[in-house]
Amino acid sequence: MSHSKQENTQNEYNCNNVTLNNLEKVFTKHDKSGELIAVNKVSLEFESSKLTTLLGPSGCGKTTILRMIAGFEQVTSGDISVGGKSIVGTAPNKRDLSMVFQSYALFPHMDIYENIAYGLRVKKLPESEIKERTNKVIKLMQLDGMERRYPNQISGGQQQRIALARAIVIEPKVLLFDEPLSNLDAKLREYMRDEIRKLQLRLGITSIYVTHDQNEAMAISDKVVIMNKGNIEQYGTPQEIYYQPRNKFVANFMGKANFIGGTVQGKEKAGVYVKVGDYSVQVRNPGWHDPKQGENVSLVIRPEAVKLSEGNEGLAGTITRSTFLGSIAEYDIDILGNSVCVQVYNPQLNSVLEVGSDVRLLLDPACIRALPVKNGESDEI
Repeated sequence: MSHSKQENTQNEYNCNNVTLNNLEKVFTKHDKSGELIAVNKVSLEFESSKLTTLLGPSGCGKTTILRMIAGFEQVTSGDISVGGKSIVGTAPNKRDLSMVFQSYALFPHMDIYENIAYGLRVKKLPESEIKERTNKVIKLMQLDGMERRYPNQISGGQQQRIALARAIVIEPKVLLFDEPLSNLDAKLREYMRDEIRKLQLRLGITSIYVTHDQNEAMAISDKVVIMNKGNIEQYGTPQEIYYQPRNKFVANFMGKANFIGGTVQGKEKAGVYVKVGDYSVQVRNPGWHDPKQGENVSLVIRPEAVKLSEGNEGLAGTITRSTFLGSIAEYDIDILGNSVCVQVYNPQLNSVLEVGSDVRLLLDPACIRALPVKNGESDEI
């Protein structure tokens, strides 16, 4: 596709932002004992032409939001709009959205060509246009030569590409993805993840992607929404959320995180100093929280921000787990009753340490964040 054609394709999808305004979904519990708030008055804007991921544990409300946008779940209260126009009350097939399901949802009695063309036939488009658009998408998705095969004759990865082709052939305003890669093995999942991202960037379609896989979210997203118990915990770029978590839940869910308790000793231009045992930890940028002297805080330390000391400097600890993972060696190290995960790259340069080894750790002051503590636990801000 030429640069000008690509620009024109992307312009078609401009201004297709999806806005949630005080969106709420309440279910009646199965035993009729009360109500369950699945989505708690969420307000959020999914930017036009961007890929935004809803990330969170099972039951957090992410799939319920997606289903309400698609029209498969009724809204209890609040509003959903696409390009400034409310779609609440509009039938699912009239919303100009496409959804890619975890199960692919291909018709087993139809060949690949007819599966892809299905949405166009529902729209009762002329046969010449159906043929042109279907063949164009088949070429785009590199499915040439497979048109007359059936879903049971192809691999899971190919089935997912067909599900994608069927979704984009109708040229929707918004693409919705409901954990589309969950049924694929690890290697194929990574490949298809990259393919989805390339396709979204190429077409510029506003996309909303649901997953519980943090690596998937970080790899493909322009923005990430972290959800928990029907609420939004944090919204931002993958880098913002990873390096500037607002609370312990976010820090723990978006990548691996270590938590070490300490007390603020003082503040200087170089940052905040936190006493951990007999060791003073420098924190150059505490993050969202502005800690005060004497305050108890929980330090958020990513595994890559910790290095094994070759001398006698640093926090003293003992290795409780030693795991060789090829390109890295991963250790759990007990420090003052806290378990700290450390990743050492290129372990072949040094021997892998054994459980029981005494070590000292150096912490990168630029990569540590400080969260407030309430009742012994770091809490949200």
